[in-house]
Amino acid sequence: MKLTKAVAVVGFISMTAVILNGFLNGSFSQDGAELLANPWGIVSLVDLYVGFIIFSLWIAFREKNPVTAGLWIILMMVLGFFTASLYLLVVIRKSRGDWLTFFLGARKEKLLADAG
Repeated sequence: MKLTKAVAVVGFISMTAVILNGFLNGSFSQDGAELLANPWGIVSLVDLYVGFIIFSLWIAFREKNPVTAGLWIILMMVLGFFTASLYLLVVIRKSRGDWLTFFLGARKEKLLADAG
């Protein structure tokens, strides 16, 4: 779990730095237009959002409260893997070293009871 936490911390710091750089030194509309004008830019965006959706499915699965899940998913779609890194840090803290809790979240007890 230490490696997972380290990756999440590095991801969170890296995403914070690049998002700040983008806002401070870039133009969202101008740079976005250039990205959408490039076929590989479109491929990159589709690839990115497929990843966001897959990660969001895991969030929706493991969260008990649909409002909480919905808020995380909205943040995921807006802030990308910055949100995923933050989510991982929160989940790691809540799981207290238990991998089943980390992966299954609120569904852990029911799934274990159904399996037993």
